[in-house]
Amino acid sequence: MTEDNQRVGFIGVGFMGHGMAKNIVEKGFSLTVMAHRNRTPVEDLISRGAKEVATAKDVAVASDIVFLCVSSSREVEAIIRDPGGLAEGLQPGSIVVDASTSDPTSTLTLAAELDAMGVTLVDAPLGRSPKEAWEGTLDTMVGCDADTFARIKPVLDSWAGRVVHIGEVGEGHKMKLINNFLSLGYGALYAEALTLAQNVGIEPARFDSVIRGSRMDCGFYQTYMKYVLERDRDAHRFTLRNGFKDMRYLDAMASEASMANPLANAVKNTYALAVNSGHGEDYVPMISDVIAGFNATSLAKGDEG
Repeated sequence: MTEDNQRVGFIGVGFMGHGMAKNIVEKGFSLTVMAHRNRTPVEDLISRGAKEVATAKDVAVASDIVFLCVSSSREVEAIIRDPGGLAEGLQPGSIVVDASTSDPTSTLTLAAELDAMGVTLVDAPLGRSPKEAWEGTLDTMVGCDADTFARIKPVLDSWAGRVVHIGEVGEGHKMKLINNFLSLGYGALYAEALTLAQNVGIEPARFDSVIRGSRMDCGFYQTYMKYVLERDRDAHRFTLRNGFKDMRYLDAMASEASMANPLANAVKNTYALAVNSGHGEDYVPMISDVIAGFNATSLAKGDEG
């Protein structure tokens, strides 16, 4: 058990959440998880010492700090507000940490609702991939007051290698959307560049021989190209559907700020094209195949033209 004996709850043990929760329990925190239709991660966490309960309310009753790692603000809102939800079990002084990529407007609304109950909402969205979640080396950008940050940081440190206190509640989710605009923008840009290269006779391996190791190289490029070159479907497990959702949230945030955002709209529409053509459950690097396909070509080795 950790020195402060804070009890931790976790809801959403999917691609990212499973690794995060694994690190929480292995670092000595008391962990309660909610039942999930995918039994594999739940059973794994139980084998490591976690306790399973049936509802979000049960998680709240058993926890001082509850982490959420789900797909959208709609799910976060339901977990908190619905019958049997967190709001029915949270006690004054408890903390809810939303590690999802959420709509900042929803985050601020929920923060006000929970504050009226004496409960603090923190936004701590994630950077990096399920691989780093498992290794305990994720990035997180945290929105909350200084006292709350000090209280939750030992738990954040159990699964994150880089923890940035970005500002007040809501600002973590705002920064995360901007971060994802950059990464998803890279994804769309790489797809179009690779397709253009292929159509003028430069296949992906030769394209990569120029970009890799140059000033245009980066970690995101490398995982993206691991799929393009090696067809490793799991190189970057983030769905195009989630990418499209994040770009819609970003677009709404830009509209609220009364700014023109033509590049973000172009990126959003690229992901809309992918999702609405049946590729929503494919992962981000696979948008390269979508764009190639719409241009009557292929990036797969041995399948050019």
